Amino acid sequence: MSDMQLPQDVDNALADFVDAAKSALGPELVSVVLFGSAAEGKLRASSDVNLIVILNRFDPDRIDALREPLRLAHALIQLSAMFLLESEIASAAEAFAVKFSDIAVRHRVLTGADPFLNLAPTRPAQIGRLKQNLLNFILRMRERYALLSLREEQLATVVADAAGPLRAAAALLLSLEGRAAKSPKAALELLAAEIDPAGWRGPLECMSKAREEQTLRRGEGTTTLLYLIGLAQALHARAEALR
Repeated sequence: MSDMQLPQDVDNALADFVDAAKSALGPELVSVVLFGSAAEGKLRASSDVNLIVILNRFDPDRIDALREPLRLAHALIQLSAMFLLESEIASAAEAFAVKFSDIAVRHRVLTGADPFLNLAPTRPAQIGRLKQNLLNFILRMRERYALLSLREEQLATVVADAAGPLRAAAALLLSLEGRAAKSPKAALELLAAEIDPAGWRGPLECMSKAREEQTLRRGEGTTTLLYLIGLAQALHARAEALR
């Protein structure tokens, strides 16, 4: 795991958890897969460490033996684990096409075989979930604005949390349009520059700042969040045009 340029504490905790998973889950364990920013070696201090534990079957007795290692890893490195049966992978990829399209691009196998090597959600599933995720993002961010904009210091976390879903949606949208970018962040920047050539840079820089520092200057939280809502609406309109 050391080749992924992870912080030493994350690298150590992941290795310990993988060893514990092998011991606890035994023959039911197919693979353990790291995905998201950690898989790219771009983990931030505020980021979760996301794993998918692929199983032959969900055996509560074996899972019970993994509970304490999972709780410890969660406390140490904000580890979040999804437990997925090998037989559920294709269905999950269709049902959660945006997430699994991103996982297919950004993942590292920590142990076992690569379950996502040939993962390819169908185009209709990708388009449908992309539109749904963007609309859900828009509605959720409007609610956050209405609830928290009087306490602007709380909006930094909202803006920071917006980065993941917006970037994943942008990467999938770009792919569905027959194009590509080197990363989800670059995909969002490319589409934002096309949608709003004069105004995109400042808000996206504020979003990155919120992710890195968990704080924004006075006035930046509300303006950035409103901009991101508008950007998501523009992305949703482009998704609606896909066939």
